[in-house]
Amino acid sequence: MRIKSLIMLMRPHQYVKNSFVMVGPIFGHYWTAAVLLDAALIFVSFCFVASSVYIFNDLIDIDSDASHPIKKKRPLPSGEVSTGLAKLVMILLLASSLSLTSVVSYYALFFVALYVFINVLYSLCLKNIVILDVFIISIGFMLRILSGTVGLNIPPSAWLLLCGFMVTLFLGFAKRKAELQMTVATKKSKENDFRKVLNDYSGKMVDQFLAITAACTIICYGLYTVSDQTIQIHGTSNLIYSLPFVVYGVFRYFFLLENREKGDDAAKDLIADPHLVITILIWLFIVIWMIR
Repeated sequence: MRIKSLIMLMRPHQYVKNSFVMVGPIFGHYWTAAVLLDAALIFVSFCFVASSVYIFNDLIDIDSDASHPIKKKRPLPSGEVSTGLAKLVMILLLASSLSLTSVVSYYALFFVALYVFINVLYSLCLKNIVILDVFIISIGFMLRILSGTVGLNIPPSAWLLLCGFMVTLFLGFAKRKAELQMTVATKKSKENDFRKVLNDYSGKMVDQFLAITAACTIICYGLYTVSDQTIQIHGTSNLIYSLPFVVYGVFRYFFLLENREKGDDAAKDLIADPHLVITILIWLFIVIWMIR
């Protein structure tokens, strides 16, 4: 039971987020064995460091998580894993991540260290600042992309950075929307439940943020597919045909958020919903086939 609880503590289902480090090699045409190996090392490094950050956040939020209808079942608030053991695992994961990243490049090491620094600040105070809390989450994804580009000596595409920024903002505000819906469903006051920052959010405001970020995600990706730089790099103007799958994916996520009470855990939603899984796989196949 302890091994299972430790694995749950590290939240391995969240590792799908670390696939953002592969954006650089895929869209930059850096498909050599050496680059892919380094990208894999960075991916594993982010898995370790993300788990260490999750444990740190759980240690900070152990009391508030105990009152959450879902989070109270996590290993720390439920008492399945002691705080002492959690701290030891956290330190080992962090040390392993930094050591592994240093093998790849100092730039990658810098981005991983910056990821840790920002997330520590997030756990301690920034998560309670409205809007900035979601921006910090988005920055974490951007650091993954930068680690998989600059960290591998791959020039990052401004369009892809912009697309990544907007889609992660969308997912961040979707998470806040789901949490607001949960407070209504459980009939708890926002002051006494899951996140203090929810006191500063309203359903109407979050809906506006979602609409803006969703529209920006679709527009940015569409402009990326038809930009002269993209056509020159990939040697094709056909990437525009992958746009419908991006639009469908965004709309499907809206549906899950509004009708299936999803959105609280983007990583779990992306791998649990068959529509999203199939859409992402088809989109990835089309993109790789067109730019190969």
